[in-house]
Amino acid sequence: MAKAPPPRTRIARSDATTVTIRGKSLMDDLIGKLSFTEMMYFLIKHRPPTPAETKVLDACLVTLMEHGFTPSSLVSRMVHDSVPDQVQVAMAAGLLTIGGVFVGTMEGCAKILKAGIEAGGDLDAYCTQVVREHIAARKPMPGFGHPFHKPDDPRPPRLFQVAESVGLNGPYVQLLHRLNGIVDREMGRHLTINATGAIGALMLEIGIPAEIMRAIAVVSRCGGLPGHILEEMEMPTARTLWALAEEHVPYEGV
Repeated sequence: MAKAPPPRTRIARSDATTVTIRGKSLMDDLIGKLSFTEMMYFLIKHRPPTPAETKVLDACLVTLMEHGFTPSSLVSRMVHDSVPDQVQVAMAAGLLTIGGVFVGTMEGCAKILKAGIEAGGDLDAYCTQVVREHIAARKPMPGFGHPFHKPDDPRPPRLFQVAESVGLNGPYVQLLHRLNGIVDREMGRHLTINATGAIGALMLEIGIPAEIMRAIAVVSRCGGLPGHILEEMEMPTARTLWALAEEHVPYEGV
């Protein structure tokens, strides 16, 4: 059996007087010089983003941060009502709802787009094959459709405008639009590109790996939950939600 390489890190270290992150001094090179968005990109990609990459990533983070009473915000409010003195518990509980159904589907769409660009060749044939495979397996197409935003999700067009304004509406965005047309054709109805589909394409354009995209969604939604928890402190809703469940979910046991 081959010997495992020794454990190591390239991210950060600290001692009594210094903190070094990716070879940069936290105090001299980073604090006051990189924004939160730039710092996150720097940690992921080992380099600061360009202004264009920063604008696109920032737009993605803003897009996913808040969407009203969603599972993440509702769970955070309910948990805060049960554990009012531990705000981090309510935050963590809400973030656990980010997965393959809500918010966290961009990596599935991104993997489809990435595979298509890497394969090259006839992209229409590739898209047709992918869509037909999903239809045959009765699997939803990641990045398409929305339960509330019909016929079209209003967020992707604005995201595409931001990307175009900085020259980052490249091959992944173009393939997403091509895929959208074939989704509609093969399904016989219109399915909107949703926000996570657009964000999956844009993150590929700025070099974010598909495998880490759900983590970006978690960071974004984390930024929105403090507002919900503070509002729950000031204007409680959790007990009302509990009462509504009692009223509208009948017991049918023997």
